Amino acid sequence: MKDFFVQKDSLLFSNSMGMNSDFSVRGFSGGISEATATLTVTVSAAAATATQCSPISAGTYHSLGLKSDGTCVATGLTTDGRCNVSGWIGIIAVSAGNAHSLGLKSDGTVVATGRNTDGQCNVSGWTDIIAIASGKYHSIGLKSDGTVVATGLNNAGQLNVSGWTDIVAIAGGQTASAGGTSLGLKSDGTVVATGLNSSGQLNVSGWTDIVAIAGGLEFTIGLKSDGTCVAAGSNANNRSAVSEWTGIVGISAGGQYSYGWKSDGTVVATGVNNDSQLGGASWTDIEYISTAVDNHILGLKSDGTVVGAGNTGSGRLDVSPWSVPVC
Repeated sequence: MKDFFVQKDSLLFSNSMGMNSDFSVRGFSGGISEATATLTVTVSAAAATATQCSPISAGTYHSLGLKSDGTCVATGLTTDGRCNVSGWIGIIAVSAGNAHSLGLKSDGTVVATGRNTDGQCNVSGWTDIIAIASGKYHSIGLKSDGTVVATGLNNAGQLNVSGWTDIVAIAGGQTASAGGTSLGLKSDGTVVATGLNSSGQLNVSGWTDIVAIAGGLEFTIGLKSDGTCVAAGSNANNRSAVSEWTGIVGISAGGQYSYGWKSDGTVVATGVNNDSQLGGASWTDIEYISTAVDNHILGLKSDGTVVGAGNTGSGRLDVSPWSVPVC
């Protein structure tokens, strides 16, 4: 769910925009000047042609960016090879985990680099993938038929996604312990979840009319079709205090903070600000945001430039030279 565009005969929509229950898609398009545009598309129950747009991704101590030619850039801590993406080609989406990086290729396969101690990079056999997401020590892939695959650490059941169907978007969440969560948005606007439920972050079974999902540290947030938000799990330090938000078209959940952005490109944020990670609340012309557990965030502006806020350690926010395609 985020911004929406047609590229190479593929219909793409990201993890943070709006897909209504009637399958109309709300958001920006690179060639549309209005703040809100509606394009009605025919989508199967499994959204076989829909792909989550993820042109930037904030991981733990590192950041990833997608270039218009299908190559990738990375900055930040290089330990375990998490930033070794210079050889990737044909990439249409990226996802950064705790110490690993994923890239979705245009042919539906996935590449990975970085720490693989729990098998989180064992994605070479995946095919027909239309979206990727990362947890702390696991990776998730959405297939074109609406089913889901996962690999990596499964100590809390975070990989138990094999029975999911009719999924149109996925997200990974993190926990204070070694566990993690996996989230799936269904075509009917409901949400499924599995993994560690230490703070009630999996208590989403009653959610309806959801068009976007995001997993943070011990909490989950959902964007409803009317532009309001719901949350489950920990609200310590107001990390999930999103119930008063309105007019939201995209969401992202970080460590102990949450971000939302509106159709006019402005931003709202809540939670801990110890590393100035809420500094993005003053941004404008924003089309996409990615947040990390380690207190840094990335924002994609309408002109394709990338901005950052929060913890600057290891060069994770050295993104000013980047030029990223707007979804």
